[in-house]
Amino acid sequence: MTLWFVFALMTAAAIFAVLWPLGHRGRPPNDGSETTVYKDQLAEVDRDLAAGLIGSPEAEAARVEISRRLLAAADHQRDPPAASSLRLRRFAAVLALAGLPVISLALYLPLGSPRLGDFPLAHRTRMPAATQSLDDLVAQVEAHLEKNPTDGRGWNVLAPVLARLARYEEAVRAYRNSIAYNGDSAERRADLGEVLAGAAGGVVTSEARAEFERAVAMKADEPKAKYFLGLAAEQDGRTAEAASIWRSLLAKAPPDVPWRPLVQAALDRVGGSSAPAPSDDAIAAAKDMNEADRGAMIRGMVDRLASRLKQNGDDVEGWLRLVRAYMVMGDRDKANSALADARQAVANDAERLRQLNEGLKNLGLGG
Repeated sequence: MTLWFVFALMTAAAIFAVLWPLGHRGRPPNDGSETTVYKDQLAEVDRDLAAGLIGSPEAEAARVEISRRLLAAADHQRDPPAASSLRLRRFAAVLALAGLPVISLALYLPLGSPRLGDFPLAHRTRMPAATQSLDDLVAQVEAHLEKNPTDGRGWNVLAPVLARLARYEEAVRAYRNSIAYNGDSAERRADLGEVLAGAAGGVVTSEARAEFERAVAMKADEPKAKYFLGLAAEQDGRTAEAASIWRSLLAKAPPDVPWRPLVQAALDRVGGSSAPAPSDDAIAAAKDMNEADRGAMIRGMVDRLASRLKQNGDDVEGWLRLVRAYMVMGDRDKANSALADARQAVANDAERLRQLNEGLKNLGLGG
């Protein structure tokens, strides 16, 4: 509303500037007094000649000049005002009153934005461009933090973005700074543990586990920390402990929490057999075996699966079962080796590679 009021004032000022000179007629160049002056001068010349003040030649020259001026003044006084001047003034007045607002609106409506709300300059400078990439935004935040290294809010914003970009080493530093300048909390400790595990290729290292344990000490039911502690137990071969942690987490969580499917999938993963499912005959035979023989049988099944996958590496589900089996058996080196072989085997098939990465995420190993 203020903008339109300003425009109206500007239009009125422009019209006034045009109409003001048009509303005043020019004064006539003389009102007849000039001819009277010249007649008096002629009479004065005659008096001077009679009194002998000037000679006849000078008197004649003065009469000629004064008479010339008298005739010019009389002709100018008789000239009527031009009719076209009045029409021109009327046309200019109509153009100023009607044409100027119409022309202004005709230009503004297609080119301007009359319905656009106020957008302060300070706010515009803080808004990122729509075409600006995430890497550019991260670079801007990093440049700001170089000048303001104690800006806890900046570190709090930067850390999860770096984690999303899989820049885990930088994310670890950002989370540590966030804790230092924003204060300690269970959530920040859990986030730090997560990026430490990400930096280790999905393995919950002792350093990451320490962060998760700190988070649980601050908040007993911190979901992310509890999930990764269960994952650490699974990776160490303590599947019963992992199942217990995840089962307890699900029992206390609301039914609509977004992370419930992930934890449920992890619980299903350790709730069944600890290795690839054997046949019914193998299960019947395993009942009469001691622990050592049963373990040997399971390892034999895993070795046969590994051999088959070396011959036919297109079986994504087989690779996932093999990696999971090695993790459950606590053989991390073989699990990492199988993971690398799986990615190499399906590297030329984008769809299989996507399925493999999704399955690895469900195993807690990242994509």
